[in-house]
Amino acid sequence: MAMNRRDFISTTATFAGAGVLSSILPATSLLARALTAVDAPVVNIDSLRPTLLQDSQYRTSRLGLDPRIWNWHRDAAVNAMPANYYEASLVDWPDFRRFSGDQTCEVVVIGGGLLGASTALHLAEAGVDVILVEKDNIGSGASGRNGGQITPGIARWGAETILEKFSPDEAKRLWRFASVEAMNLVDELQERYGFECDRKYGHITAAIHPGHMGSLVADADARRHLGDTAVKVIGPHELQEQYVRSSIYHGANIDSIGGQVQPLALLRGLVYGFARLDGRVYDNTKVKSIRQDASSTIIETERGVIRASKAVVLGVHGSTDKFISGFSTTVPFFTYVAVTSPLTVDIKELIPSDLPVYDTQLQIDYYRAVRDNRLLFGGQGTGNSWSPRDVNNYLLNRIKTVFPNLAKPELEYSWSGISDLTLNGATDVRKSDDNVPVYMVHGWSGHGVAQTVRIGKAISDDFTGRNHDFTMLTHIDHASIPLGSYLSPVALPLIKGALGVISTLNPADMISF
Repeated sequence: MAMNRRDFISTTATFAGAGVLSSILPATSLLARALTAVDAPVVNIDSLRPTLLQDSQYRTSRLGLDPRIWNWHRDAAVNAMPANYYEASLVDWPDFRRFSGDQTCEVVVIGGGLLGASTALHLAEAGVDVILVEKDNIGSGASGRNGGQITPGIARWGAETILEKFSPDEAKRLWRFASVEAMNLVDELQERYGFECDRKYGHITAAIHPGHMGSLVADADARRHLGDTAVKVIGPHELQEQYVRSSIYHGANIDSIGGQVQPLALLRGLVYGFARLDGRVYDNTKVKSIRQDASSTIIETERGVIRASKAVVLGVHGSTDKFISGFSTTVPFFTYVAVTSPLTVDIKELIPSDLPVYDTQLQIDYYRAVRDNRLLFGGQGTGNSWSPRDVNNYLLNRIKTVFPNLAKPELEYSWSGISDLTLNGATDVRKSDDNVPVYMVHGWSGHGVAQTVRIGKAISDDFTGRNHDFTMLTHIDHASIPLGSYLSPVALPLIKGALGVISTLNPADMISF
């Protein structure tokens, strides 16, 4: 039996106080429109194409970070900010310039993550004049710091939940949107713009308790009911012999739709495509306010003003509430990822399938093989930011639990990040009714690399009147969370503690945070 996590969190949050285009495109051009006219040197577009190194190279990070998060490297000096593994495994990228002056455009996209970059790219492909601004650097946020696994669904909503919430036809449409269309779009964009992002195919969801196999079977059955035959259920022997050499699992779902990417490379690839279409990009550009006048929306930055005549897109994750009236619908949380030094054994002895894994325990582990025989391993979700020491100890202990025969694994990189969750577990997708509408998407619950890219296209399609995919997503209702960002340090431990008690008393119930 699987417990409905979203209903439990909604109830618990109340007690916690939360109520909780291809070859025809020019190979090179000048990024003139992406830079200010006063102080901008010429940038060759090809220098923006992401290039992966054979292995990572230790260096200081060039990305500005939210002061609440950190990067750690084994060899970093005190007070240094090393690059995380993703940044360290890519060739250095040119800087964009800070916005200044006054400019106009049809659409302003605020937030240079996967959602913002995908939206800007697809709008530019449709001939829309777009400006993309980012308060830090492209890749500073969650899009350049996540685990890199891509799986189907709308945040925490899998096939079963979508079947419960929508009519059969709507459920099939939404599932296709959030699965095969999202994954295929990543592939199409990579091919169209000719960049690499270490895309691999297939995914494992491993049962940490024999009782969890019932939930995995139910998920596979729901997916088949929605027309998706890309998942199969296997037992522990086949899992251990062919997929992942760990004795702690009791079977798994093998999903051929899911997979993995190097997320920062994917993000840079999207921005590279946008720049090839003469898109204007500015980073280190903090938006101070958004206000409407009679004919446009005025985006005030620290050094100038942008007037958007047709739309604004907010792709700022858990910071959406800073720009809208009313209560937030999300609570932020911290999550953590580490990468080992090159292992002393061939990593295929641990993961012979080379498929990424996440499990079904309350606080899930997720891991995958990356370049140069390394293991990327992530987990935890906390209300307060843990220190590098605590994170490293926790993740090393988890690695040893999953692979007890792995001799003396060592971490070389680790880092923290911030995600946000909604009470019902689905992504919150909205569009204002202003004359110049504001599109808003947030609440990914740590899941959504491919879906952010797909929703970016849906925003473009809605803006151009191509289809109603975006409207479909807005039909998911969300509860407000008063003081959501302030409740996180208190509410999350209470929720996780209660879930932990239930999980201990009923270990066969699959409850994943």
